[in-house]
Amino acid sequence: VQLQASGGGLVQPGDSLRLSCESSGRTFSWNGVGWFRQAPGKEREFVAAIRWSGGYTYYADPVKGRFTISKDKDKKTVYLQMNSLKSEDTAVYYCAEHRGILSTVRVGTSYTHWGQGTQVTVSS
Repeated sequence: VQLQASGGGLVQPGDSLRLSCESSGRTFSWNGVGWFRQAPGKEREFVAAIRWSGGYTYYADPVKGRFTISKDKDKKTVYLQMNSLKSEDTAVYYCAEHRGILSTVRVGTSYTHWGQGTQVTVSS
């Protein structure tokens, strides 16, 4: 199983984008879904996550207040709404399923079924 991330593109600072993460038409089966990103020459970093139990959401500090993670009611697609984009948001964005306990929601190794990623470029 591999997740499919889409919706990336080239935008200007201050613009918005909405990324989608789909699971090949089936419902997500683990504990939630997270978004990570990796910029050139940098380590992969946590961006946001949503847990099915309680619908709780989690964000990295750099995106808090600008990004919103959500899911459709059928739990087949997870979205990442990105507003007020900055040049430092430029990266390849990946989604994956969280299979770990709550305390690992920001830890990449607790995720599985990584997708191929979608490029987000913020540039004037």
